[in-house]
Amino acid sequence: MKSLFIVLEGVDKAGKSTQAELLKNYFLSHQHSAVISSEPTDGPIGRLIRKAMQNKILAIEQKESFDEQMAYLFTADRHYHLYNDLNGVYKLINKDYTHVIATRYYFSSLAYNCNTPNEFVFVSTLNRNFPEPDVVFYIDISLESALSRLSKYPLKEIYETKKKLKQVIQNYENIFKSYKGRILKLDGTESIQKIHQKILIYLRENFGDF
Repeated sequence: MKSLFIVLEGVDKAGKSTQAELLKNYFLSHQHSAVISSEPTDGPIGRLIRKAMQNKILAIEQKESFDEQMAYLFTADRHYHLYNDLNGVYKLINKDYTHVIATRYYFSSLAYNCNTPNEFVFVSTLNRNFPEPDVVFYIDISLESALSRLSKYPLKEIYETKKKLKQVIQNYENIFKSYKGRILKLDGTESIQKIHQKILIYLRENFGDF
């Protein structure tokens, strides 16, 4: 079985981090090297993005311009995520023979940084040269479920509003309707273990036993 680049996508609090951790532990327990590699990264641009998302630095107050700024920053951080020589995705896969499980990839930029068809073209162009992952697992939850889960966390990021998340969920639906790569849509309201088992079944059916 070759080393895989696996992406987990979904709106905030859909359960991406939980499923990434379960999958990593499963790989490790079956003698496969695996890491979780999230976006934004812990690199210099990723740290800047995190501060901007938490309103800890002055960015751009106008919403449309802020989304454009974030799209540029995420593109630069994504290049670092894939290709840096320390722990870049393709260094891990091709040299270290490690499965890479990413929570978020360019699909998140399309979902979070686009509000109009023109913006979708703009962000798609920024990300057009990035390679496709081996598989995407999209964890789908409703707007109501997302807001309910977010209400349990006192600290909110800039995109964690009802209006924004409604747009994000619709964007995800549009993105994955036309996506040609391997993708499995999962019901994020099912139990954690049931979602995990569906992920494992899909991987076995498409990439062999492990």
